Amino acid sequence: MSLTHKRLKQAYKNAHVVKFDNNSKFIIMSDCHRGRGNVGDNFLPNQNLFYGALKYYYKNSFSYVELGDGDELWENRKLSEIVDVHSDAFWIMSKFHEKNRIYMIYGNHDIVKNKQKYIEKHCKNHKNNTRKCNDSIFKNLKVHESIILENSKINSKIFLVHGHQGDLLNDLMWPVARFLVRYLWRPLELIGFKAPISAGVSHQKRDKIEEKLSNFAKYTNHILISGHTHRPIFPQPGSSLYFNDGSCIHPRCITGIEIENNQISLIKWSVCTGDKQNLYVCRHILEGPRDLSDYVSDK
Repeated sequence: MSLTHKRLKQAYKNAHVVKFDNNSKFIIMSDCHRGRGNVGDNFLPNQNLFYGALKYYYKNSFSYVELGDGDELWENRKLSEIVDVHSDAFWIMSKFHEKNRIYMIYGNHDIVKNKQKYIEKHCKNHKNNTRKCNDSIFKNLKVHESIILENSKINSKIFLVHGHQGDLLNDLMWPVARFLVRYLWRPLELIGFKAPISAGVSHQKRDKIEEKLSNFAKYTNHILISGHTHRPIFPQPGSSLYFNDGSCIHPRCITGIEIENNQISLIKWSVCTGDKQNLYVCRHILEGPRDLSDYVSDK
């Protein structure tokens, strides 16, 4: 049994269970890597896409699931500085939290969120354009390593996890990886160097990670949705049970996975041009919708 399998098995066993039914709606996104607004902030070009997408999902009664690496906390020390820069994004996420419609999972780049009080500590006294909040914008929000969405009526379980589990540097030795990124890579990035080989850009490494995640989905016989590799994946029924929501830092769009009416879809949000040459944020379905029951086996 591989280390990745052992770590995923542990995460599956300890996962937070969320019940859902035909009326439930979820939008699953990951790998925003929100930063401090400088040249190393990969989220900055897509911040308006993210805000526009979440406004749509809030208005249409979706729950927002952030599948890890929401904030870039390897390059940056303080979440509070990220909150100040991306106040619109955190404001709309706080609206989901007020309605109990937000679920957060930590990844390797924001693994410090596994500490219960971390978010509340760093989101206090949040400033926006109109007022100063004295309370945490995410008060009592629990950030999980993994979540299982469970619908007993159609015998469907959906395992949600970031996908870094079992990796030597990204999981077991993450403090070392964070040190290397923060003190060696980040200064180079700030003067214009491109990103080094990582799960987000190395095809070979992505293939290995996705193969392990796909094998674990086959082992549990349930859908597994992850992020981490930044590559969207939407399998056909019978071929695999492994999905990937992509990322929010693609140069031209952000991607995610929607679950609505017991159906699953891969979507993207991008900038479109109207008839009068106006620009607006638009939603496109890339794959699906497919019934979740198509991925349910009697095994």
